[in-house]
Amino acid sequence: MPTFSVCVEMVFRPLDFPARIEAVRRAGYPAFEFWGWQDKDLPAVLEAKERLGLEVAAFGVGGGSLLDPANHQRYWDVTGEAAAWARRLRCPNLIVTTGNTLPDIPRERQLDDLRRGLEGVARAAAQGDVTAVLEPLNSKVDHRGYFLDHGEEAFALIEAIGSPHLRILFDIYHLQIMDGDIIATIESRIDSIGHFHVADVPGRHEPGTGELNYANILRRIDATGYAGYVGLEYRPSGDHAASLDAVRALAAA
Repeated sequence: MPTFSVCVEMVFRPLDFPARIEAVRRAGYPAFEFWGWQDKDLPAVLEAKERLGLEVAAFGVGGGSLLDPANHQRYWDVTGEAAAWARRLRCPNLIVTTGNTLPDIPRERQLDDLRRGLEGVARAAAQGDVTAVLEPLNSKVDHRGYFLDHGEEAFALIEAIGSPHLRILFDIYHLQIMDGDIIATIESRIDSIGHFHVADVPGRHEPGTGELNYANILRRIDATGYAGYVGLEYRPSGDHAASLDAVRALAAA
């Protein structure tokens, strides 16, 4: 069974943030993750994780657009600050997003600018001894206008850069919507994947509520020898704690 991390931005969202961390522990899960860090009381997060015996699997850099060269230095600086906190939290992954497509600029130029931005992100992550995980997002349903919306383009970027501190966040929900071919892509590109997110399609609810055979997908991830986290970043269809019980049962099936 994979090692799961609960995304407390979606699961237990009705609770205040400290109570969400407590709820992860009560649900019997070993780790949690969150999106932005600048609006969080990180000393309190550190105290809670240590008191409860939990791990932090990932959180977002939140540095703005990587498509605009004028923002690159700011993004690299923010990545460095986030990496320093990640080390304190013993968090292995920082989530990186590209921002939305810039109007009236050719896509190839934006790809070049993105590659240069990611090279700096990889350097900042390496200096902080963490891994930046680049996330393609779907542009059909949830993130219209988002630039990096297909897996192959994302894999090509990080493989061209070739840093062990830059990998892909393979969000199965987003990439099912955009690309499909989930298992074959995971198995052929597992060495480039640093983190997973899961939710079912359609609806972005917990695994087992939609069209994806998550019991088989999770078994196939396990079979690759993947040792990282699988983040539960879904919108519970009913009771939040009950949804986590259902995911555990599905994964054990």
